[in-house]
Amino acid sequence: MNQEASITVPAKIEKRSIRKKNDAFRHILQYKALYLMFMPGVIFLLINNYFPMFGVIIAFKNVNYTDGILHSPWVGWTNFKFLFSTSDAWVITRNTLLYNALFIVLNLVFGVGLAILFNEIKSRMAGKMYQSIIFLPYFLSMVIVSYIVLAFLGVENGFINKSILTPLGIEQIDWYTENKYWPYILPLVNTWKSIGYFSLIYLAAIIGFDSDYYEAATIDGATRWHQVRYITIPLLYPIIIITTLLAIGRIFYSDFGLFFQVPLNSGSIFPTTNVIDTYVYRTFQTNGDIGMSSAAGLYQAVVGMILVFTTNVLVRKFSRENALF
Repeated sequence: MNQEASITVPAKIEKRSIRKKNDAFRHILQYKALYLMFMPGVIFLLINNYFPMFGVIIAFKNVNYTDGILHSPWVGWTNFKFLFSTSDAWVITRNTLLYNALFIVLNLVFGVGLAILFNEIKSRMAGKMYQSIIFLPYFLSMVIVSYIVLAFLGVENGFINKSILTPLGIEQIDWYTENKYWPYILPLVNTWKSIGYFSLIYLAAIIGFDSDYYEAATIDGATRWHQVRYITIPLLYPIIIITTLLAIGRIFYSDFGLFFQVPLNSGSIFPTTNVIDTYVYRTFQTNGDIGMSSAAGLYQAVVGMILVFTTNVLVRKFSRENALF
């Protein structure tokens, strides 16, 4: 009996695995149209996001263009040590984290606020016009934005110096040499440029909410403010959490154009405008060390992934249904 059992059990397992393979094959044939539609996205994702991950090894090598990436000598953690052994390591890390944290808060607060205001506009034409005006800066390149900022902050012909400070008898300000103003200027420029994008994301979510909630609240005597506070904002929690988690995942990445183009690469304001991305770019321009640049990129990616997982764990702890995964 034991011998028969030892023969029949593996046979049953093999039959079950064959049946599962056949079921999977039939499933693919049944939904082949959907799988064909799915394939271009998968192929693009593999080519654009996963195949280039081979380049991670550059961060651990002293790349020699004659020998190529594979045959260049390994240097271990040397590139990472160089990145964090400089006197600027603390400054660029602090600037990157604080600026991006502030951007997340501003985009969330003003994005949700504008989306709620747009939803309250009764005139369809006026709503579309306001949305277009707010969304327009999102399409402008940072080069154009830098010239717009220069038109306001220029020393000789800038609007603020020439049309506001001078008529008031106030001494003109050389904005591009004063550190203390840029922690306010950069968040203002970033919010002005990106707020239209975020407001439309939240507006699209609000439009999709079931109107029965608001009708029931109106019957119960709820004001518009109460409806916003107790219906709209709670229903926005899932999309807010998703956008915030995605933003936290890139908190170690900075908008290169914002921190490089807008301050016009002015060296005197580096203490308040230099971030990891601009530091790596300037270092590569000076030293031509691609290994150190790759080390910084890998460091940003790993820390971003850890932050996403950590934040998601915290979200799951307090609200499991609103967690990203």
